Amino acid sequence: MKKKVTIQDIARKANVSKSTVSRVLNKTTPVEENKRVAVEAAMKQLNYRPNAFARGLAGGQSMTIGVVTQNIGSPFYDAVTQGVISALSATEYSPIFVDGQWNRGIEATAIRTLINRQVDGLILIGGNLPAAELVTLIESKPVVFVAQRLAGWEKCCLSVDNVEAGFRATQFLLELGHREIAHIAGIMEHIDAIERLEGYRKALRQAGLTPDPKLLAEGNFSSQSGVLAVESLLARGVPFSAIFAANDEMACGARLAFYRRGIRVPEDVSIIGFDNQPASAFMTPPLTTVAQPSREMGAAAARGILQQIAGEDFQLPNFPVQIVVRESVIRRW
Repeated sequence: MKKKVTIQDIARKANVSKSTVSRVLNKTTPVEENKRVAVEAAMKQLNYRPNAFARGLAGGQSMTIGVVTQNIGSPFYDAVTQGVISALSATEYSPIFVDGQWNRGIEATAIRTLINRQVDGLILIGGNLPAAELVTLIESKPVVFVAQRLAGWEKCCLSVDNVEAGFRATQFLLELGHREIAHIAGIMEHIDAIERLEGYRKALRQAGLTPDPKLLAEGNFSSQSGVLAVESLLARGVPFSAIFAANDEMACGARLAFYRRGIRVPEDVSIIGFDNQPASAFMTPPLTTVAQPSREMGAAAARGILQQIAGEDFQLPNFPVQIVVRESVIRRW
């Protein structure tokens, strides 16, 4: 087994003290130029790789960021985490990912585990822990909440305006002449799903229409739940000419359910989704959707957490609502 290179080895090779080597590694105090050069040359000759974790702990930091997702395999959460990875890649910080699996107990355990590992900050993506429990868990750690909002923590929260987004998606269908518009909601304990439903109802009422409970089906943000939601809507026998699905995955499932029934999209039923995930552009037909810039949100969250750790003033960006129009929606005459 190859012998591990130690600070003592570097000091001996460079003909300096161990404290000088430590100062060069940790950049704590200035070191004479000739000694710094000698230490760096010795490190190169011995093929020494500094232990970033140990170095960070010596300075009171672990150089890690804890990231809690809710479904790491889904397109939305994958895109957010890719944004986090991208933004951290140019820094000395490394992310540690844990999946809360939309389970409050698992999510709470995940946060405790990350805090016990001495992460320097937390990025919490989604989740449905009660606010009081969540605030107690995170203690005094720097934190950014993605796709969720907590009263009193608005400065640390990063999300789109889901009420406005649900309103705009439904209004878009109304402007194309649709009146019987169904909605496939997400998990009704999740604030995103609640607010998108609120926006849907708001748009209908503003158009002088009364939201029909029979045109509301609850999903769980998965493609399979989109299939089941459409089957449930069709079984009720209430006609509709368009669907607003609370995410692209459920819209994809809805499309499959219509295909199996011989119902054409968009000729018979128009569909609009939410998220603008990459695969939505390659559905048949390509999906009209509300853009949620998930990768950009992840990158912004990473920058925000690093600013907090550095003690800098920070302001998370606002992301405007935008509808990406494709072929899954047509005008109803």
